[in-house]
Amino acid sequence: MTLPTATAAERRHSPWLVLFVLCLGFFMILLDTTIVNIAIPQMGDHLKASLSDILWVINAYILIYAVLLITAGRLGDLYGPKQLFMIGLVVFTGASAACGFAQSPAQLIVFRVIQGLGGALLTPQTLSVLTMIFPSEKRGAAFGVWGAVAGVATLAGPLLGGWLVTDFGWRWIFFVNLPVGVIALVLAGIVMPNLRLNRRHRLDWAGTALVTVALFLITFGLIEGQSHAWGKVWGPITIVEILIAGVVMLGLFFVHQRAQQRREPLVPFQIFQDRNFSVMNVVAASIAFGMLGLFLPLTIFLQSVLELSALQAALTLSPMALISMVVAPLAGRAADRVGGKWILFVGLSLFSGGMGVLIASSHVDTSRLDLLPGLIVAGFGLGMTFAPMQAVAMRNVEPRMAGAASGMINTTRQLGGVIGSAAVGAVLQAQISTHLKSAAAADAGQLPAQYRAQVVDTLSHVASGSQDIAGGQIAPHLPAGIPDQVRAQLDTFFTLVFQQGFVGAMRATLWLPIAVMGCAALAVMLVRGRSDRRSRTERNEPESPPAPPLGSAPPAPE
Repeated sequence: MTLPTATAAERRHSPWLVLFVLCLGFFMILLDTTIVNIAIPQMGDHLKASLSDILWVINAYILIYAVLLITAGRLGDLYGPKQLFMIGLVVFTGASAACGFAQSPAQLIVFRVIQGLGGALLTPQTLSVLTMIFPSEKRGAAFGVWGAVAGVATLAGPLLGGWLVTDFGWRWIFFVNLPVGVIALVLAGIVMPNLRLNRRHRLDWAGTALVTVALFLITFGLIEGQSHAWGKVWGPITIVEILIAGVVMLGLFFVHQRAQQRREPLVPFQIFQDRNFSVMNVVAASIAFGMLGLFLPLTIFLQSVLELSALQAALTLSPMALISMVVAPLAGRAADRVGGKWILFVGLSLFSGGMGVLIASSHVDTSRLDLLPGLIVAGFGLGMTFAPMQAVAMRNVEPRMAGAASGMINTTRQLGGVIGSAAVGAVLQAQISTHLKSAAAADAGQLPAQYRAQVVDTLSHVASGSQDIAGGQIAPHLPAGIPDQVRAQLDTFFTLVFQQGFVGAMRATLWLPIAVMGCAALAVMLVRGRSDRRSRTERNEPESPPAPPLGSAPPAPE
């Protein structure tokens, strides 16, 4: 299969200029996945959002983004990648403005869903266009720049978000997308080639509907389970029934995909015949599970327990991102020379170990310097994961399936992040229930007797997930007429209980993503050794060009 290419008229602009435009849009999308986290405490406080609401603000975007990636790639084949890229920019930029004006958690969640739609429409087109406009001898360098954008966004998100939240307020983490989106849209209209694909593809609507509903039900169940005590949520419908329905729908999706294998499935099963690729999908999902699962509790800890500003919290975490950016290119070159299996194993082990050190260092009276050793170790580990992971995943994939394999591992990574954030959030809510009560019981003797029952009622209310803890607020509505001295004593008590309870809950919860990362490191042992390229050369077998993204087609005749 030949790759789609741009005609001579379409090449009037340098492909490197097109790369800049694509990366500008891609950077904005990735930035939004990290910049929001740093605003969680202030956002939760201003909107009176519960932890469950905050989890939905994060997961609504990621869920829609992940579920629609392959579908959006298919739509790019139908209507052209330039058109879908520009539509995605319009939708994402408009939704960003709406998020900035949101007046309630429900409004913010709805607008985040629309943001996720825009991001999903945009992202697959970047890889597709790059594959078409760059010759094979320059494609690696282009993809290297495209991939480096992810590392920059990882660092810039918390730092930019911290500065905006500290100096301007949480709404500006969304308003900042407006000028970037407008500039990218104008440049895209001018410099992006209007690639023409002469083959019409059939979109698997049934498969898209099945996987969307399945993942929504599973994620909803994980997020809302604790707040509904894993019981009824809509009339007689329970959380457990919702989770079971999600799993059943996911099973039906794979049955449907099996029947679609001779047509144009969303998931081509052939790419999973390579053991290395299958293992790397598990590893990619585990890395996303670990990273997103770790970040939410750490953000609340830094700002609500250690009482750092949003910018100070971002600077505290920045050594990990900086080190990973420096290490990643070195790890990628080393993987080319010696293979990625052992580099990836060491990277996952270091990341898990570093986060373990971080947890052991986290206390109510911890300083930022106490957290630095764990962040440094985790940074080295993180830098040794992504490049080797991609090298191992794509090593034995047939060239004609390279585009489909790339799209699949990216989707798997996003879904791992959704499940990780939801699962860690559910465990965190359960642990908060236990640790807040334990902390209160240990210190309740210092309170006036007439208020102790009210304290217990308040903590039970918090345990249900119906009160805001994202901003460190667990104090009840105290009746009027309480002496100022007693009120101050109660405020101090609730602050102390929250800090002690949250730290205990966080320390217990974060072992879950660390355990997942540890299992991923063990899974790397299943990777097969490097392919024997020499035997291919000796047999004079020509290497086929890499295939375009899933569902792409030959170019239109000039």
